[in-house]
Amino acid sequence: MTRVRIDLFSSLDGYSSSIDQTAGMGEDWGRLTQAYAATRTFRRQVLGDTSGAGTTGLDDAHAAAHSVGVGAEIMGAAMFGLHSFPDDPDWRGWWGENPPFGTPVYVLTHTAPRPSIPMQGGTTFHFRNDAIETVLAEASAAAQGADVRVGGGLRVARQFLRAGLVDDLHVMIAPILLDRGARLWDDLRGLERTHEVRTEVAESGTIHVTFTRQAA
Repeated sequence: MTRVRIDLFSSLDGYSSSIDQTAGMGEDWGRLTQAYAATRTFRRQVLGDTSGAGTTGLDDAHAAAHSVGVGAEIMGAAMFGLHSFPDDPDWRGWWGENPPFGTPVYVLTHTAPRPSIPMQGGTTFHFRNDAIETVLAEASAAAQGADVRVGGGLRVARQFLRAGLVDDLHVMIAPILLDRGARLWDDLRGLERTHEVRTEVAESGTIHVTFTRQAA
């Protein structure tokens, strides 16, 4: 049965991105994702490092689980990079010719319709300007029984959370205070009533919080 999954990053005070977006995902993004980027899985899957370098333990276990069982992905225009290249018809995303998805990816953008972009490794980017429920139905069909991952950014992820469409939420809480940026938890009161909550602390000090929707 297809489940909708999200993985997010947060600071201790609940901020998931910097207000300054001039440096990619914001100047604080490296601090939020430091533990994840240090894992052996991230270095292998994203950086192509096959040396075996990188941290193991709980952070790596969550990193390894990130892509398991995913059959389709949904992301916002900013995660694809359209906010930086809105008028470039040849822009093909941040990840080169072999993106780390290996599935159909549905990009939510007001610039749709745009031609789909097939890439190496099984990734094809599709561009949609529809309600999130409509795009989720299309992505679920494409996933063929596997899960649909909502990859972000934060605004898109919160749309799905506020609509009650997310079955599994994993938040990596970095042991830092930002005191600025976009907040994760606003308007999500009662999420713990519909989802079972589990908290684990990794060797890095990162707190992994998971929300799992219970079967009716």
